Amino acid sequence: MKEQVILVDTNDNPQGLMEKMEAHEKGILHRAFSIFIFNSKNELMLQQRAFTKYHTPGLWANTCCSHPRDGETLEQATSRRLMEEMGMQCEITKVFSFVYKGDVGQGLIEHEFDHVFIGHSDAQPIINKEEVETWKYASMKDIKADMTRNPEKYTVWFRIAFDEVNNYLNKQKTD
Repeated sequence: MKEQVILVDTNDNPQGLMEKMEAHEKGILHRAFSIFIFNSKNELMLQQRAFTKYHTPGLWANTCCSHPRDGETLEQATSRRLMEEMGMQCEITKVFSFVYKGDVGQGLIEHEFDHVFIGHSDAQPIINKEEVETWKYASMKDIKADMTRNPEKYTVWFRIAFDEVNNYLNKQKTD
């Protein structure tokens, strides 16, 4: 059976299911999540997408991102996918959501109601090579500088989500 995504409205109310590729071809709004794991030095764990991925192969992104399955809570989905992609578990907390739409090339559009989760861990991932080429930790400052110089090395959703997460973290420092 082909993977399906949960279609949603702009308030994240379910509107049905659609095959994942069709949703990306048509740019239909669907539920997604993004996980950002920081180590004890406050460096973000990045993953480089496997070169065999059907879109944005070899580009850098946040620690993990995907779509929940029908009948699966976001907590279940994030735990499942973090283990499937990065071979790790850690406590994560949902911090905010936002909607974005971005062209990912090859006639595909990501249009997602993205639930953003943040966690902390110093565990070494055991990556799934079908999903992830490699990984690294980097400071938010260094990532921002590299994205400014080399935006083409990063996925469109990570470039958008990075700014949202950076704004959230900076706001937490001032509260």
